[in-house]
Amino acid sequence: MERPASVSTGPYIPPDRSLPEITVKALILGVILAAVLAAANAYLGLKVGMTVSASIPAAVISMGVLRLFRRANILENNIVQTAASAGESLAAGVIFTLPALILLGYWQGFPYLDTLAVAAAGGVLGVLFTIPLRRALIIEGGLRFPEGIATAEVLIAGDEGGRGVRDIAVAAVAGGLVKLAQTGFRVLAGTVDGAVQVGRALFGFGSELGVALLGVGYIVGLRIATLVFAGGLISWLFGIPIYTALHGLPEGVEGYEAALQIWSTKIRYLGVGAMAVGGLWALLSLIRPIRDGVRASWQAVREARQGHQVAIPRTERDTPIHFVLAGTLAMALPLVFVFLHVIDQPHLGASDGTYAATIAFGVLFALVAGFLFSSVAGYMAGLVGSSNNPISGVTIATILTASLLLLVLLGSQIDLQVNAERATAAAATAILIGAVVCCAAAIAGDNMQDLKTGHLVGATPYKQQIMQMVGVLTGALVLAPVLELLFNAYGLGGVFPREGMDPSQMLAAPQASLMQSVAQGVFARSLDWTIIGIGALIAVAIIVADQVLKARGSSFRMPVLAVAVGIYLPLELSVPIFLGGLVSYAAGRALGGRQESSRGLLFASGLITGEALVGILLAIPFALAQSTDVLRLVPDSFASVAHALGVLVFLGFVYWLYRVART
Repeated sequence: MERPASVSTGPYIPPDRSLPEITVKALILGVILAAVLAAANAYLGLKVGMTVSASIPAAVISMGVLRLFRRANILENNIVQTAASAGESLAAGVIFTLPALILLGYWQGFPYLDTLAVAAAGGVLGVLFTIPLRRALIIEGGLRFPEGIATAEVLIAGDEGGRGVRDIAVAAVAGGLVKLAQTGFRVLAGTVDGAVQVGRALFGFGSELGVALLGVGYIVGLRIATLVFAGGLISWLFGIPIYTALHGLPEGVEGYEAALQIWSTKIRYLGVGAMAVGGLWALLSLIRPIRDGVRASWQAVREARQGHQVAIPRTERDTPIHFVLAGTLAMALPLVFVFLHVIDQPHLGASDGTYAATIAFGVLFALVAGFLFSSVAGYMAGLVGSSNNPISGVTIATILTASLLLLVLLGSQIDLQVNAERATAAAATAILIGAVVCCAAAIAGDNMQDLKTGHLVGATPYKQQIMQMVGVLTGALVLAPVLELLFNAYGLGGVFPREGMDPSQMLAAPQASLMQSVAQGVFARSLDWTIIGIGALIAVAIIVADQVLKARGSSFRMPVLAVAVGIYLPLELSVPIFLGGLVSYAAGRALGGRQESSRGLLFASGLITGEALVGILLAIPFALAQSTDVLRLVPDSFASVAHALGVLVFLGFVYWLYRVART
């Protein structure tokens, strides 16, 4: 089966053909889905530390709803998923950071206006910053954007009907049933893991058994999947064993739990150092295309004002660059408001001049770092997809840098052990900066996927950018009350709003806890800078090796951020991605050297669709029952059988994907 024209030769809807995009029904449906998916992902992210990408589920829901109308088209469906996924992505940016202010003891809840201002300003900046990045990354960067391709395949198959729809539907149903059996019924294990100790060295290993990551690996291909997996091996095959050989195991834990604890508290910072260096390298490589894009946009604006407007194809019309700059400056106003309102001068113990300098630093650093890390997040989304985009990693880098600069600005006498109130206020300032950057980066990564989808289906970019704004503002409006509700219902990260609450039902907020520990670690002088430095050196070595390959004209290249992502992410996520890449390669060999087939892409997209949809739907009974065990069908004693069944089912899907992809 040949690839659709949308992927191989040009947009599915050609530039010279116009279809309605932002319609009343698409706008209403996009707003509703953005609100619902933002709320659902807020719960999931606080519970397990990960959110579910909403682009494909929103596209499927949109197709189902819009089919009820006599006139609907693929570009309307694309507009709906664009808005909906923006709401979901904003939830990730908010829940990874703002709960840290509660964990610090700086907030006692989620003030509506403050939460709204941070979420809206950060999210809108993320949209604005993707506008000059679109051509640089999607057209000129040569990146895959796996979930963008998958969403486009789903939309095109739904528009064309036939065998493609069947492939997606079958895979989605199967993937959804696996997710339900794993996360809901618990009859299949969602992960398999273990550990071996050799002397004092501990070797941990594990794999997710969810089929969505298998689909992601198939779409990104073997090269990127291998590099992500290699990054995981750096942490788990070398980092953890060396650390345990030198320092022993942590108290009270053993086996895989010990390996996981060492990775999350120590070795993960290798990835932070690697991503910091890799991000800077990516920015350097993007300077020229971003500069050229901005120049071209300014030139178009000047020619339009002089009456010499050049005809630009509909599918290349971005929001004009002067609107981008005006919008960026406008976002500084709510940031000034929220920094003044949240950062308390008496708690900070600063003079009027130092306090004003701190507020100015916070706003300017958030704007500059927001653009820089939005570029990095967009680049990483192109490599590994938005679901696997380690937004928390770039946020940690932001908080680390901001905290160190605040130490310089406020004076080195700020020490958590000496003056806890001042140190906590300084840490809260760094968290607030990180929250703005995290929202911008989360939106940037997801929106680049959406713009990739739009590029393939033939959407109008500036209309997508408008709907991204709509999705961001919708999410910002609903997230504060949702977070307040969840905090009062469950408690967060060991903090409870009242006495007598059940600790077993608490939402762990793992990412926000990590942000809190980083910010406090800087002011307590307790961070292990040696590990961060080693991670940076690893990144430098990878960059050098990649440049050597480039000089030799090798077809194999080593983008440093792909490896850095693997170092930072749990090995459990890297293994199924690697296996998906192997399936893509094997199926391509079976087809005579082609790297992929249309059926394989559609089937992989269906796996992602089914797991994502069920993952979001499961949040409803979990939230209502205040327990993730509400649908459980088996006792704890069934665990060994569940693990065996989980592995067998997963391997069955590996073979099934290969059989489909080779036809």
